[in-house]
Amino acid sequence: MRPHRALRSQNRLLSTAATLVCLAVGASAEAAPSYTLFESGQVRPLALSPSRNLLFAANTPDNRLEIFYVSSGGLTHISSVTVGLEPVAVAARNDGEVWVVNHLSDSVSVVDVSFALRPRVVRTLLVGDEPRDIVFGGPGRSRAFITAAHRGQNAPFDPQLTTPGVGRADVWVFNANAVASQPSLGGTPLTILSFFTDTPRALAVSPDGTSVYAAGFHTGNRTTAVHRAIVEDEGGMLPPFTNYLGVPQLTTSLIVQHDGTHWVDAGGNPWDDSVMFSLPDKDVFVIDATANPPVQRPGSAGFFTGVGTVLYNMVVNPANGKVYVSNTEAFNLDRFEGPGTFAGTSVRGHLHESRISVLGSGGSVLPRHLNKHINYSTCCAPVPNAENAKSLATPVDMAVTSDGSKLYVAAFGSSKVGVFQTAQIENDTFTPSLASQIQVTGGGPSGLALDQPRGRLYVLTRFDNSISIVNTTTNAETAHIALHNPEPESVVRGRRFLHDASFSSAHGDSSCASCHVFGDVDSLAWDLGNPDGDTVTNPGPFTNINPPFPADTSLKPMKGPMTTQSLRGMANHGPMHWRGDRTGGNDASTAQPDSGAFDERAAFEKFQGGFTNLLGRHAPIPDEDMEAFTDFILQLSYPPNPIRNLDNSLNTDQQAGRDHFFREGGAGTFSCNSCHTLDPDGNAGSSDFPGFFGTDGASIGQENGQSFKIPHLRNMYQKIGMFGMAPVPSLFHLGDNDFKGDQIRGFGFMHDGVMDTLFRFHQAIGFEQSVFSPNGFPPGAPGELLREQAVEYMLAFDTNLAPIVGQQVTLGSHNATAAWPRIDLLRQRAEVGECDLVAKLPFLLEETGLLYIGGGQFTAARAAAPPLSDLVLRSLAALTGHPVTYTCVPPGSGTRIAIDRDGDGFLDGDECDAGTDPADPTSH
Repeated sequence: MRPHRALRSQNRLLSTAATLVCLAVGASAEAAPSYTLFESGQVRPLALSPSRNLLFAANTPDNRLEIFYVSSGGLTHISSVTVGLEPVAVAARNDGEVWVVNHLSDSVSVVDVSFALRPRVVRTLLVGDEPRDIVFGGPGRSRAFITAAHRGQNAPFDPQLTTPGVGRADVWVFNANAVASQPSLGGTPLTILSFFTDTPRALAVSPDGTSVYAAGFHTGNRTTAVHRAIVEDEGGMLPPFTNYLGVPQLTTSLIVQHDGTHWVDAGGNPWDDSVMFSLPDKDVFVIDATANPPVQRPGSAGFFTGVGTVLYNMVVNPANGKVYVSNTEAFNLDRFEGPGTFAGTSVRGHLHESRISVLGSGGSVLPRHLNKHINYSTCCAPVPNAENAKSLATPVDMAVTSDGSKLYVAAFGSSKVGVFQTAQIENDTFTPSLASQIQVTGGGPSGLALDQPRGRLYVLTRFDNSISIVNTTTNAETAHIALHNPEPESVVRGRRFLHDASFSSAHGDSSCASCHVFGDVDSLAWDLGNPDGDTVTNPGPFTNINPPFPADTSLKPMKGPMTTQSLRGMANHGPMHWRGDRTGGNDASTAQPDSGAFDERAAFEKFQGGFTNLLGRHAPIPDEDMEAFTDFILQLSYPPNPIRNLDNSLNTDQQAGRDHFFREGGAGTFSCNSCHTLDPDGNAGSSDFPGFFGTDGASIGQENGQSFKIPHLRNMYQKIGMFGMAPVPSLFHLGDNDFKGDQIRGFGFMHDGVMDTLFRFHQAIGFEQSVFSPNGFPPGAPGELLREQAVEYMLAFDTNLAPIVGQQVTLGSHNATAAWPRIDLLRQRAEVGECDLVAKLPFLLEETGLLYIGGGQFTAARAAAPPLSDLVLRSLAALTGHPVTYTCVPPGSGTRIAIDRDGDGFLDGDECDAGTDPADPTSH
């Protein structure tokens, strides 16, 4: 795809020799990949300009906004502009301005497209952690509403991560008319609204702009777990008590769900006295967009409950004002994987249902199952089959016709777009049919833009990073246009095996991503033991801290509830699953870095059983497909920690907690680090993803009733939001076990999510100071303080990437005082190797990229000119009026993002001068 270029080589003063680039990149960066996979879920990646003359597309892997001219002949790509890392949502404010939400950069790029051939970023707004969506509402649609998590280094508040009753979903509101001229670092919001749900995702706006709807993402389904010790004391384990061979099984925790009156288990038994909180399950919130400042509407008019478990997107019917919410509903109260022969029950082939929930007046919520044709009582017909062919999995983006009569639904897991009459959706009278579905090339439809006057639907297909054009009269795809994609071929090839439900399951509605949402978690626990399974051996290795917990090398098939683990960051971390039961340790001798139990490829390939026993596929996927899946998934990375300071320093409490984490009490004693190994250089030189971040892959025996792999600690901050736990005096010192009222999530810490806080975890018997653990927590107030400090450190725990990665700022003539110190910080972190620093600016009608090479010098995208000093670059913003946007990108990716987009070794500026395409590695 060739960006249109009218002018050529006037900006040679902003360039440098290509050899300087090689000299400037340190040894660690040389080993780093040029692309880092985050698998950020797109929310609203396509948008038409109000005039419908331009189509805007978020090129998520390439960190760009792509711009197409729309004509009767189709789409013509005319320009591209660099924004932040992982753009996931786009909204056109008018024909001359587009806002882009950058998920990993915690930012919003304001792009001037008044001259669409030469778009330019004029402002970068800094918001909370992992923003996802944007809409314009309020008076004259002059206010921008942006969802973000209630945390992040750019947030001007304490996130109160250890305080009960705090909402974890924020909506930042900006005056869109004022942000360009504000002198602040990253814009000044009118207000930041917080809502009582977990991390937010989607937004929608009423036809008149007076109401904005904000949805949580993992909003749950009123399930939680009762601690195994309480279950044992109450004699409350549900049958069967043995596996099919009659081997007695363990007492484990138990998942319960609130039925509106009581907390009950899968057998209908009440557990009210064992749950010390309530789950109001508020899912979607209503904002008065015209208030000054905007506020949540009061009382029951301000929220909807019971909308779904995982909420993806929303759209408003312009004719009747009803809100359609694409979502999935989880059935994690049900137990077991496998055929269900011995126990008579299994979730195989029926984990989630894909739905559209219709929100109406008076708080009404009408869930509509999109796959009513599926007969869940039978499983598992060979793929493909007629039932599978009609299924729609993982509904995400939607579009409604202007008269409100027709709804288009992107089924991300089915490579199709569903077409529904809205009246039939609202009345639940539709019949699933192939005739009302549109197959799209490429797979993974994630974004829709309806061009009704031209009879077209534009569909972004994430699997291959392309755009399909659909004729809405014939419901046929007429064109498929690829966006430039920097992802390695292994990523593109392997992605479908995470998301593609039509391939993964007989019913066609379940995939690995049903629970591992966009490769991460669903914030639930599932009891996926298999009573029809056998006891197997855990080959370890086990830590030398096992006494007095002798290693139990047996892995019984009925393991009890386990929270969904992320698929991020599995490389270099050994066996998989909470128990480490996906391991290569039984197939080869174990040794670091990659033999036996430390062979992550062998471990992941053990998940073949999940396709048959859990998703309900008729057979394992072909070996070559599993190889491709493995290649893909082991590249998936954790984002930077949003709690840690941007300069990678720790505050006083975090540092005290870290000191305790590493403190040993003398010979024969252990520290936290003795189990939860932190070594950012672990296996450096022999792994593409070095570092141990809370574990080196070893296991510990019987500390929690059975042996477990020691878990990593990179995502503790994601588990905040459940406060309240019944006393377990046999395992924990008594603390605050009072009823805590409303909470936003039902699962917290530990393998089964029963632990409400990290503080309570540190109250475990054995962690206190004694002759056996002299480095434990001391008694009284000093111990309480040290536990709090240990919690603070764990919430700010290291990840593979430094906190500065993704952060950016736009320097303009109006905000130099605020922006210069932030640029200094970005430079400092680049100089110590935590990131590559990229600068982009419009110059002489061309976007120019520059890469920081140290010593106060930048190099640009032409090989013939000397380096440019940092001071001169900063002065350009003031002297020319052209804003400069600085971004810290993952180490190793700077050259690609700044000066050699297609990675062919020919710099972008030189390719422009030569008339070749900087976005085509075969054109140079």
